[in-house]
Amino acid sequence: MIWETVRLSLRSIRRNVLRSFLTLLGIVIGVAAVIAMLTIGSGTTEKVKADISKLGSNLLVVRAGRPAGPGGPGGLDQAARPLAEKDVTALVAHLSGARAISPASQKQVRVIFGTESLTSGVTGTDSAYLDARDWKLVSGRPFSDSETRAGTGVCLIGETVRQQFFGAGDPEGEIIRVNRTSCKIIGLLEPKGYTGFGQDQDNVVLMPLHAYQRRVAGNRDIDNIYIAADDRTPTSELQPRVEDILRDTRRITPDRDPDFAIRDMTQIADAMTSATTTMTGMLGAVAGVSLLVGGIGIMNIMLVSVTERTREIGIRLAIGAHEKHILIQFLVEATVLSLLGGIIGILIGLSLAGLTSMALTIPFAPSPAVILLAVGFSALIGMVFGFFPALRGARLDPIDALRHE
Repeated sequence: MIWETVRLSLRSIRRNVLRSFLTLLGIVIGVAAVIAMLTIGSGTTEKVKADISKLGSNLLVVRAGRPAGPGGPGGLDQAARPLAEKDVTALVAHLSGARAISPASQKQVRVIFGTESLTSGVTGTDSAYLDARDWKLVSGRPFSDSETRAGTGVCLIGETVRQQFFGAGDPEGEIIRVNRTSCKIIGLLEPKGYTGFGQDQDNVVLMPLHAYQRRVAGNRDIDNIYIAADDRTPTSELQPRVEDILRDTRRITPDRDPDFAIRDMTQIADAMTSATTTMTGMLGAVAGVSLLVGGIGIMNIMLVSVTERTREIGIRLAIGAHEKHILIQFLVEATVLSLLGGIIGILIGLSLAGLTSMALTIPFAPSPAVILLAVGFSALIGMVFGFFPALRGARLDPIDALRHE
């Protein structure tokens, strides 16, 4: 009987194609909007996670300067001191739970090879920097300990620098000039692409810290200290240890504010992911309102259908059909109509999400759970909003129905 009811419902939909299409248009728009918003939101969240992971996993970044927020007693009058090598030495000697500890200083300078030049971010650091930042080499080797200590003129370059100077060629062994000093290329960094803020992470030159300090910066200051936690130590446990060691090294008493800031990249990633997830949910909820509008449209058209087919209902009741048969017929018709709109909406929503993902260069991340939920919700909308018209048709008096013109 159910299959026969579905067949009758499809025949009724085909008999009024234009009206049926306009009826399910609200469901189509609602489902398409929800699917597109949630899929784009999921892709944006994945993009944020990928961008943060490029900075390094389980990473703490120490910077000179007071943390944001109001200062403590007497803290505002104290000038922030730059980080120094003694801070790095103390962390290496006393910090437990760290996989890698690396100092780094950065500056934008002109890099020259032959007649070509490029403004790049030059970073002075040591070989632990690659481990702390989860950065691999495509070819070549990292700095040796002797090169780091002596400040030898060697460097690693990013993919953007290679493309500018050497195209697809092998840059190893070539000599480039960094701020009027010669530097031999000993390795090529793995491409990382652009961050979410549009910064090209591959437009970079890494050189030993002492070489950078003498030949580029002209001072011994350190801008950042990168600390990567090991697999057994969460960054939330490592951060207070780092603060205690640096307070002791920099002679900052407990009653004073620190003159350095520690950023936990895991917390930043969680906060950004939470923000994008919340925004996605809000957009999905707003788009879901159109589903309710579509449901009201289905109720409206089913009431019209019951009125138009009053005589047909009377005949069916007169020849032996029960109220439940009439109820099921109109419920199935409303559900089939809503399901068709849901399926079409899913296809349109996925198409829109795919095109948007390509345009914004974010991952296309459709969720099977969301698609199944959209199908189920479409059917539920049909049943809920189709129930009242179906009940009204089922309760018609056969005699009055047969008299209806």
